[in-house]
Amino acid sequence: MHARTISHIHEGAIADKAGLKKGDILLSINGNPLRDIIDYMYYSRDDIIDLKIQRGQNTHVFRLKQEERASPGIELKPFRTKTCRNKCIFCFVSQLPRGMRKTLYLKDDDYRMSFLFGNYITLTNISAKEKKRIIAQKLSPLYVSVHTTNNDIRKKMLGNPKAPDILKELQELTSNKIRIHAQVVVCPGLNDGEELSGTIKDLQKFYPYVASVAVVPAGLTKHKKGGVRPVEKDDAVKVIETVRKFRQRCKRRHGDPIVHLADEFYLRAGAPFPPLKEYGDLPQIENGVGLIPVFLHCAKKLKLPKKIAPLKAVVFTGASFMPHLEEFAEKLNSIEGLSLDVFKVENKFFGPSVTVTGLLTGKDILKTIVGKTKADCLLVPDITLREGSDVFLDNVSLKDMQESLGMRVRAVEPTPEGILRGITDESKR
Repeated sequence: MHARTISHIHEGAIADKAGLKKGDILLSINGNPLRDIIDYMYYSRDDIIDLKIQRGQNTHVFRLKQEERASPGIELKPFRTKTCRNKCIFCFVSQLPRGMRKTLYLKDDDYRMSFLFGNYITLTNISAKEKKRIIAQKLSPLYVSVHTTNNDIRKKMLGNPKAPDILKELQELTSNKIRIHAQVVVCPGLNDGEELSGTIKDLQKFYPYVASVAVVPAGLTKHKKGGVRPVEKDDAVKVIETVRKFRQRCKRRHGDPIVHLADEFYLRAGAPFPPLKEYGDLPQIENGVGLIPVFLHCAKKLKLPKKIAPLKAVVFTGASFMPHLEEFAEKLNSIEGLSLDVFKVENKFFGPSVTVTGLLTGKDILKTIVGKTKADCLLVPDITLREGSDVFLDNVSLKDMQESLGMRVRAVEPTPEGILRGITDESKR
C-alpha cells in the first residue's frame, strides 16, 4: 500500500483543487487497480480520470479533468525496490568499505527503476508476470547489463549459476518492440577479445530494438576481492580496435554505429574521441559514454564575458579529466578579473585506479586543497554529492568543507556553462 500513498499534492494544481490530500491511498484510476507510480502514469493519460482513493476507513472517487501541459500535481511515495541477488565479480557496491551511508549499499535489479531512471538490470530478477507487464504497458526503453552473450561466462561474471539465457530474454522483449540499451562491463581476460566480438555481433542482430550498446571498463577499487584486474592501456587499445571494426560495419549498414565506448577507454589508451555527432542522441551518457566529448564541444562554443568583478576561484577534478579541465580553465582565465586554479584530486579512499570525479570523497578533496590556496571560493562539481543533497560519499558536507577551507563553497553543474555560471554568480557577491 506504501507505493500508492500520496506523499505530496502541489498547491493550486488540479488534484489540490479537486480536494485530494497527502496521505490518501490511490486504489484505482478509471477502474484500473494501481500498484505503483508506473500504473499511475500509464492510466492517467486520459483527459478525464476518475481516481478511487482510500482516506482513513472510507473510500471516495474524485474526477479530474486534466488540462493540456498541466500536471495533476500528485506525487506518490516510492515503491520498495527489488534488490539484486547476483554476486557479480566486479560489483562496485561489494567493493565499498564499511561505515558509509546505508543507501550506498543498495544493489537494485528492478525493471521499474530501469524504466524510470535508466538503472541497469540483468533480467535475472524478473518474473513472467513482470515481463508480461513490461510488454503490455510498453515500459521502454530498458537498460540491460548483458556483459556477454556467452551464457557460461555470463553466469560466472554474475555469480549466478541460474542466470537465464540472455539471448532468449532479449528475443522475447525485442520481438514485442521493447527497446533496449545494453551495457558490457569489460573484465580483461574474461569477456574481451573474441568474446567481446561475439557479444557485439549477437546484440547487433536485435537492432533497432537493441538501440545502443555501451562498452565500459570494470570499476575496481582498492577494496576489491577476487581476481578481476583493471583495464590497462594495452587492454584499452585492443578494445578500441575491436569496437572500431563493428562501429564502421554498423554505420555502413544502418547509418548508426550502435556500439559506443566509455570515455575511459580513450583516456587510458591515449586515443582521440570519435566526433560528437557519432554519439547520436547520447543514450548512455550517464554511463560515462560521451561525457567528455560533450564537455569539449560545449567549452568550444561557450561565449565568455570580457570582464568580471575580481575573483579568485578554485575547482577540482579526478585524474582522468584533469587535462581537459586545465585546458578549459586556461580559456576562462582570459576573463579579466578572474583567477581560476585547478586541483587534481587523487582518490585515496577507493584507490588510485578510480580516477573519475564523481567518486571523489570530501576528505580526499580537503587533503588536496587545504593550505594550498587563498581563493575566495571553491566550485564543487555536483556529481560528487549525493543526489539532492550537500553531502559527499564519506558524509562530509559542503558546510564542513567551507569551515575547513575558510572560503565559500558552491556546488555547480559539471559543465562549461555550469562552471561559468558559478564563477559569474560568485563574482557578483
